Amino acid sequence: MKHTTIKNNPKIMKAWAFYDWANSVYSLVITSTIFPIYYSIITTAYEKNEFVAETGKWIKVPVRNVINLFGKEFQPDAIYGYSLTISFLIVVLLSPILSSLADTIGNKKSFLQFFCYLGATSCMGLAMFVSMNTVFLGLLFSITASVGFWGSLVFYNSFLPDIATPDKQDTLSAKGYVYGYIGSVILVIICLALIMFVAQTPKEALILTRVSFLLTGAWWFGFSQYTFKHLPKFGEVKDQLPKDLVLLNLKNIFKSHKCNGGFFEVLKDNVIFYKEITKESFRELFKIGNELFRTDNLKYFLISFFFYSVGMQTIFLMATLFGKSEINLPQDKLIMTLLLIQIEAIIGAIFFSKLSKKIGNKNVISITIVLWIFACLSAYFLKSENPNVEYQFYGVASVIGLVMGGIQSMSRSTYSKLLPNNSMDNTTYFSFYDVLEKLAIILGTFIFAVLIDNYSAIREFFLNDFSVKLPTTSGMRFASLSMAIFFALGLIFIRFLKEKKIESKQEH
Repeated sequence: MKHTTIKNNPKIMKAWAFYDWANSVYSLVITSTIFPIYYSIITTAYEKNEFVAETGKWIKVPVRNVINLFGKEFQPDAIYGYSLTISFLIVVLLSPILSSLADTIGNKKSFLQFFCYLGATSCMGLAMFVSMNTVFLGLLFSITASVGFWGSLVFYNSFLPDIATPDKQDTLSAKGYVYGYIGSVILVIICLALIMFVAQTPKEALILTRVSFLLTGAWWFGFSQYTFKHLPKFGEVKDQLPKDLVLLNLKNIFKSHKCNGGFFEVLKDNVIFYKEITKESFRELFKIGNELFRTDNLKYFLISFFFYSVGMQTIFLMATLFGKSEINLPQDKLIMTLLLIQIEAIIGAIFFSKLSKKIGNKNVISITIVLWIFACLSAYFLKSENPNVEYQFYGVASVIGLVMGGIQSMSRSTYSKLLPNNSMDNTTYFSFYDVLEKLAIILGTFIFAVLIDNYSAIREFFLNDFSVKLPTTSGMRFASLSMAIFFALGLIFIRFLKEKKIESKQEH
């Protein structure tokens, strides 16, 4: 297929955008809604009745199982947080290498298929997580599904400049986003209908929840076939490829390779190739980082972005477990709340985009950070014994939904405006931006998990060493409160931005 027929080809562009329809179900079903709720249910031993003297009513309080790992007992929510940390750590280590491989080898379509199938089969594998006896199997598939999703996005995004001219890229990217949003919401509604209306007993609801994991994997795998059928297989293949690619081509592993000096000679050539790719990819990443941090405006923005991303992404990833573990909100209400957050995020993105034209990007980001701090403080004071806690949770969720879409869209556009004019390295710059965001997630989820698991020890430490008595509360609520510190740091650094420079870049 010639390049002239690939650029702006309607069928190819539609096939590319349709992958968003296929894979976005993972993000909503597995990351945000059904799996975290299911995980909380399976890791709950029983619900005890507790009398609240202030209201004179009895409430149900979940009692969680502990998870034994390396001879130590962990809270299940902490283990879930650690699993998120591991998955994003793998993604951060792989992303630069995969990007370099995509540019060097050229067969991006095969890479995209591999990570797509890894993610889809992992989603289906979650159906094997049926009890505490298989909790590690569930967490393993959760990690590999995350690696599959984010790994496939590296190659999926790299196709955009190959199949569309710059004037078409914004529209095509938005089209993919719309496809993904609609597709994921449709599947969540189907899964919710199965769990809420088809299931007659709690046991049936759990079985149909596992069916929803199978549906997610099948949806991702099935609809991606349209993408793979029409997406071209091409790229700029460089001269420094090894004699015969082994690790990325299973067919080549079983060859004798006599014409290239035998299997071990070819393997040696491959090892050198991958070693150089790895060194070059991280060398380029650090080079771009140094270049960006030499400019004051970019330096302050990226530091701010890192700090508030620690809080923002961590809270978003752990919000479902918070609603289930802390508030004990019913599964159907929790999923509906998260669906509304998705819709509200779009409204927030549009609202804050319009507001930025009046008061500027810096002020809009500052406002959203302040609202995030308010959400963290509010979450800390949510108490399950309060009769109005459900409505208070809805209030906090509505604030999160509004600012989530706003701060994400404003961050991306502000970063774009601050980049050097007429740069040919925008892809590399945004690769650095993505890695920085994932590093923030790694730090945030790790801190969140540590605070959940060690809150009693932290209380004892402050009492014994500083005579400070921390309130008797759950580790998750304390961890949520701690995220406010990162938002506050983000707010401080964003105020150093010089708005006139942002505006002049926009006018260009």
